[in-house]
Amino acid sequence: RWLLRAAWMAQELLTTFADELGELALVPGRGGVFEIRVDGESIWERVRDDGFPEIKELKQRVRDRIAPGKSLGHSDRPQPPA
Repeated sequence: RWLLRAAWMAQELLTTFADELGELALVPGRGGVFEIRVDGESIWERVRDDGFPEIKELKQRVRDRIAPGKSLGHSDRPQPPA
């Protein structure tokens, strides 16, 4: 039941990597599955990575895999200490 979250993350990735991504697919699953793969390699898995990614971290992981030289603008800036 994470379709809205998955769709939002997909939209963010498609917007950020419009020139780098050839395809993005949402595949329905059961049993709490939430996994993000790039070229068949898992870069985020809800159970393994203890929950859902922050969009900043997800974009960084995708970028590091498909476009290492791409700037993510504000998403690359370190966050100030809390």
